[in-house]
Amino acid sequence: MPNSNAKFQRGGREASRRELVSRSLQSAQHCLEEQDFGTAYAHYLLVLNLAPELKTSVKETFQFTLFKWAEELDSLARIQDLFNCYEQALELYPNDEVICNSMGEHLFRMGFRDEAAGYFHKAVKLNPDFADAKENFYRVANWLVERWHFIMLNDTKRNLTYLKAIEKAVHSGCNSVLDIGTGTGILSMFAKKAGASCVYACELSKTMYELACDVVAANNMGREIKLLHLKSLDIEIPKHIPERVSLVVTETVDAGLFGEGIVESLIHAWEHLLLQPKPKNQEIGAGNYGRVIPASATVFGMAVECKEIRRHHRVGMQEVAGVHLSNSVQFFSPTYAFAGSEETVEPYTTEKLSRIPGGYIPLTEPCQVMTVDFNDLQELKSLATRKPWKLSLPVTEGGILDAIVVWFVLQLDDEHALSTSPSEETCWEQAVYPVQGLLDYSVKTGDTVMVEVCCQDCYLKILKISSLTSECGMDFSDRDNTLSLGNEAELCNALAGLQTTSKQAGSSQVCVLESTEIALLNDVPYHECFKAAMSKVLLSLNPSKDLQSMDVDGHGSGINLQENQNKGSLDEDPDPLYILDVSEGFSILPIIAGKLGPVRAYSSVEKEQHQAALNIISEANHFPKETLEFWLSHLEEESVVLQRPKSDKLWSIIILDVIETSGLIQQEVMEKAAISRCLLHSGGKIFPQYVLVYGMLVESESLLLESAVQGTEPTLGFNIAPFINQFKVPVRVYLDLSTLPCVPLSNPAELLRLDLMNPLLNSPSREVKVQICKSGQVTAIPFWYHIHLDEDHSLNTSGESSHWKQAAVVLDEPIPVQVGDELVLDVQHHKSNISITVKR
Repeated sequence: MPNSNAKFQRGGREASRRELVSRSLQSAQHCLEEQDFGTAYAHYLLVLNLAPELKTSVKETFQFTLFKWAEELDSLARIQDLFNCYEQALELYPNDEVICNSMGEHLFRMGFRDEAAGYFHKAVKLNPDFADAKENFYRVANWLVERWHFIMLNDTKRNLTYLKAIEKAVHSGCNSVLDIGTGTGILSMFAKKAGASCVYACELSKTMYELACDVVAANNMGREIKLLHLKSLDIEIPKHIPERVSLVVTETVDAGLFGEGIVESLIHAWEHLLLQPKPKNQEIGAGNYGRVIPASATVFGMAVECKEIRRHHRVGMQEVAGVHLSNSVQFFSPTYAFAGSEETVEPYTTEKLSRIPGGYIPLTEPCQVMTVDFNDLQELKSLATRKPWKLSLPVTEGGILDAIVVWFVLQLDDEHALSTSPSEETCWEQAVYPVQGLLDYSVKTGDTVMVEVCCQDCYLKILKISSLTSECGMDFSDRDNTLSLGNEAELCNALAGLQTTSKQAGSSQVCVLESTEIALLNDVPYHECFKAAMSKVLLSLNPSKDLQSMDVDGHGSGINLQENQNKGSLDEDPDPLYILDVSEGFSILPIIAGKLGPVRAYSSVEKEQHQAALNIISEANHFPKETLEFWLSHLEEESVVLQRPKSDKLWSIIILDVIETSGLIQQEVMEKAAISRCLLHSGGKIFPQYVLVYGMLVESESLLLESAVQGTEPTLGFNIAPFINQFKVPVRVYLDLSTLPCVPLSNPAELLRLDLMNPLLNSPSREVKVQICKSGQVTAIPFWYHIHLDEDHSLNTSGESSHWKQAAVVLDEPIPVQVGDELVLDVQHHKSNISITVKR
């Protein structure tokens, strides 16, 4: 009898469980219909905890509910609740790649890149063919493991020079070593291999710290090197290391030497972590004293002429596609605008001058800018308080003054040195200080370029550049010595006031543009092509108007636009045509459109400074105020930028940004095109209408070295490649094909068509046969785009004047080929990602 009661009770409980599960499923479904995602999610949690056997059948609906509820929590800023939901979901579905990827996306948007990378990486491991996760992982990998890690680890000369300097120091008695900013741990392993008894290493990046742990363990040094997930400034004795060390090794230097904080970290090391320095002229064992590798550095600079630098930092014309750029607007790049401010902004860009398109011309001989002794604490401390100093660079070659280029020689010890000079074969780039704001940029032999330099905010800054002519000693200066401002608004006002020596009278509107935006403004074919294509569409939609007569040059010839529109209003004032430009960044396309007839042009420019500049340019071209409007000011949410201009109107032209400057396709561009097609006037067009992707097969050792560590040879026998290569990405971006060291093995071939107006012509994948025209090894497939605004007007993103860069797919393994061979490429497009694989 007791047994039968127990069975009855169990049966009753089972019936109750099934009843509760059934009711909860019904309630969840009802809540979904009502879009009450939070309650629906709670019901599904109950169901899955009570009935784990239903995991497979409700999985898709549960995922949908989770993602919708997460979106709602995100919009309400309930971040902790959002993460709690994902943790609960991952307890139920620990190996679900879709949930892992979604969790990573939320983390990435909130700035938790290390954590996001872990979830993306797990999703890719669970499903190597999951395109969303792969694309996300590649994106975050570029943030977490910067591409220069691969280049530097492949630089055998750099690695060998550091090894020899560390061996010499350890053999002379430096037995305890601290590696600051260890990265992969290679310098620590050099020290251990040299015989150091105690080796410590610190790394702030969570990803790089975990990578270093794996590398050190794989090289059987896990117990001999103590790794610390800390910034060196936070290391304490004896909490983290037992006592002061006799040697600090570091390579926390950037192209401008000081940009990674080497001065601050070494001041702290000398004060808290290193033994006292060896007194000068005393022959006492090195082990009793502290020292640093590198021991010192000498910084050099020279003035150069370089068209590529110029077109990225100075607007080189007064008129673009018929639009007069008002003298009342002064364009500058951030390196100029913030050079005298108190904001900590990197005051230089970086370039590998040996590979810059069009090359460069030295205008002066190299000049020594400064030296720094990393083994002298007082000298390091004095850098921040050192008064600005002036340099005179005699001009040895006449030309156009475009930039001051800076590099350095890193003296590891009295015997071993590394140079980052543009004339050296090195993994390093050079620091470039573009010249802006001069009245006259031309210099000739015998002139002098004057440069005022200081150390500020852990950077080497150039405060002032001027040229002194040989005839009259006139100083063409670009800025006042006293420029010292705290915020952008003050800075803009001050810069506007500094134009008193310029040819224009009155105040100017300063407009700070990114270097890519300045290059776009200088891209003449781009603007002329858009002008012609827009004119064609507007004429077809409003044939009664002679649009060409509306194209005013702003200097009195032709018909004045405002007069023409006023005259038209007396007769028959046609409804204006609506044009929307949602391209990224600063764009004058709406103003170009405004010159083509009775239009209402809407710009999606966001920054107030950019809007002010566009308004001034619009006024300078005699536009009525209503001709140009800023679309985002009409919207409650920026996310719904693609809408009708008015309830009863549609767009005549929608301009989309399809290609990123980096050489990749913009994210969600096909989704934007789908929305745009629904908002077009009959006969209206999306620009571009379609894009053709072109590519070719090449042999390029440079791309291999920049994409992955090539075995153990460059790392001197240490096993690093398998670990850091987990973070390699198949596509290299920001390439210049004109200067890329490579051998073309095929002719260019059309790889893919992306049609924004007619999606039925699109295919997510395509096989392309490519004929080999030169024997060699295929290592990469560079690709670029022909952007067709219509059948008659197109832009080539690999053209000489193009503001776009190119990209390349780098193969995992080189493929040997002979002339006459044929390779089949499998080309796939998923969202913004293009994948190209070679079918054997």
